[in-house]
Amino acid sequence: MKSILLSFVFTIFLTGCGLETLTIDDYYKKNLEDVSEIEVVDGSNGNSRATTNKEEILSFIKEVKDITFIPAEDQSERDGFLYSITFYEGDKATLQFVLNEIGDDYYNTEPDIEPIVEEFFSAMSEQD
Repeated sequence: MKSILLSFVFTIFLTGCGLETLTIDDYYKKNLEDVSEIEVVDGSNGNSRATTNKEEILSFIKEVKDITFIPAEDQSERDGFLYSITFYEGDKATLQFVLNEIGDDYYNTEPDIEPIVEEFFSAMSEQD
């Protein structure tokens, strides 16, 4: 009986402080059309690429802005990342996230954001 009550209290606690499913559009408190630069860092080797090409920026944002970030059940801290993405407005970083983490919270994405970011990163690399 105690374990049932404890489970119930734990469930209420998690629900009460639970994370919400969101999109980049929900999370970004400014206008995404004002992003003037996107930087992507490859976590496997530290290579960094950036673009200020407005057409590329808007195309990338269009592809990722409605991806659903679903809170992961396991919120324990993790090391490393595949890609880090930073949005800038002028010289100011306005949003920085990795594929499965925004702020200090961990997410799964639907659809998977990884292939979109990989393609974007590769396209920027080819321009060098």
